[in-house]
Amino acid sequence: MMKMKLASMTQVANKKVLMSFMSWWVLACGALLLMPTKILVALSLQDFVTHYADFIGLGLIVGVAYFLSQLLGFFVDESIVHLNNKRSIETIESKVKLLDPAERALLREFFLQGATILTLPQDELAVRSLVETQILEVVGNVRHYAIQGPTAEYKITMRARIYLNRDVLRLPAGEPSKEELSNLIKARPQFVSGLVQQRKHAA
Repeated sequence: MMKMKLASMTQVANKKVLMSFMSWWVLACGALLLMPTKILVALSLQDFVTHYADFIGLGLIVGVAYFLSQLLGFFVDESIVHLNNKRSIETIESKVKLLDPAERALLREFFLQGATILTLPQDELAVRSLVETQILEVVGNVRHYAIQGPTAEYKITMRARIYLNRDVLRLPAGEPSKEELSNLIKARPQFVSGLVQQRKHAA
């Protein structure tokens, strides 16, 4: 992880240096080609510009082409991000309409416990399904237990939160009655009560 961060920082630093160099390169080439003759003579650059005008012009073209490629790359990256976001939202919308009882009960736990982060078993089918459809995401604290397998901390993704209302999760509109509360407790995932016991058997 540390090596990846260092590599990323080095790449960003190199890109900044190249960007700065190309900026000065374009400015220098453009200035030499557009500078009035009187100033060139005063700076003793007239002969240099006359002899190397083709190379200076080529340098300017290369510099401008570099910045155009960067601009094009930026728009391509933004388009990819936009497309990925659109696909992600479509995936979430589709999944929310087809939640099975186990997945719905799992998501209700965030509301019933009033928590933004819950420790859940990674191998649980409902957990894996909600992660794959980008409704849940891992935030860390992965732990391995000898008996019942690994757990991790999860939260509902920002994109998915706006779709998970009381109607979708089949929660009472107001304060639940004793009967409603009893039904919600009965519908809770079986592994919720088992998580406490998992911690006692840490590998």
